[in-house]
Amino acid sequence: MDADIGIIGLGTMGSMTMWQLAKAGISVIGFEQFGIGHDRSAAGGESRIFRTAYKEGSNYVPLLKDAYKLWRELERESGNRLLTLTNGLIIGSPDTSEMKNVIKSIQEYDLDHEILNREEALNRYPQHRLQADEQIIIDKLSGYLRPQLSIVSAVQRARELGAEIYSHTAVNHIKSESDGVSINAGGEVFKVRKVLITAGPWAVNFMRDLAEFMDVRRLVNAWFLPRKAENFNEKKFPVFTRESEGFYYYGFPSVDGDMVKIGMFTTEKSRISTPDSLNRAISMEELAAFTELVNKDLPGLYPDPSRVNSYMEIYTADRHPIVGTSPGDDQIIYLAGFSGHGFKLAPVMGKIGAELALNGVTDYQIDSFSPERFMKARLI
Repeated sequence: MDADIGIIGLGTMGSMTMWQLAKAGISVIGFEQFGIGHDRSAAGGESRIFRTAYKEGSNYVPLLKDAYKLWRELERESGNRLLTLTNGLIIGSPDTSEMKNVIKSIQEYDLDHEILNREEALNRYPQHRLQADEQIIIDKLSGYLRPQLSIVSAVQRARELGAEIYSHTAVNHIKSESDGVSINAGGEVFKVRKVLITAGPWAVNFMRDLAEFMDVRRLVNAWFLPRKAENFNEKKFPVFTRESEGFYYYGFPSVDGDMVKIGMFTTEKSRISTPDSLNRAISMEELAAFTELVNKDLPGLYPDPSRVNSYMEIYTADRHPIVGTSPGDDQIIYLAGFSGHGFKLAPVMGKIGAELALNGVTDYQIDSFSPERFMKARLI
């Protein structure tokens, strides 16, 4: 055996799983086809939101609370500042299902928050132009993460603890055998007892049994210069998510004292055939959509973006991740399909991945993430 555990993909989930395994004293080997901390996948774009008042379902809140503790733990071990709390704004009409889910998560777990009506919201956060029926919910345990630095920090810490890293090494094939799993990578064959698939959009190449339930999508982020920089720093302009008049988007303060980042949530129209077919060119229609959004909702920003980039995400059919052993093969473990709300969960998912690899079970409630749900759906 070259290692007890192999990890394919050292991005968001793979880096954190490797850190957790190395902390436990387990021999682990990881493969990354690009450089550590690259921006070609779902971790690109310099910033990610951390939030706990959760529109995707209150069942995520216990995971997020533990993720927060693990983010602070990684900061202490690495010496790097990864998570900055700013408060977090959830903006929308109280009648929408998303806002109702946020309130449910707050009430169920007694989360620290405030609810501002439109007048209160406009007084405190005049940077946002609100509609007549909109309000702001403030999530007090919310802020932004630095994704690339986080990945580099986790991998470097794992290396210090004995993990073996192969960057710029693509995995061509894996094969489950009676005594473990063989990994064909970089012209060599490696043998491990178990393997975790944490390859982001490229996970579809190793999850053929579930590929029909997964979509790789193109994501566009844009950066805007503020008219008055002091109005968009992290104290005055917290991270936010918003659904308003056909736009479903999120944003960040000027984390480096320069530009404000805005991202639009993807839809099925953003689907791409394979992760290797990502079109990084930005169309005039995409630019126009961002300009329209800023003119409508964020008048304190210059409406023409100073920078626009495209990245990738991977979604499952029900928008919840796949976490668990491959159906019919307990030597292969999946952690995939997190896009839309994955990065904030990364360290706790790394802990879960490590527990599944070592023990086959975890104390965390992840039944709703089981790969088996899609296998059952195929039979209906």
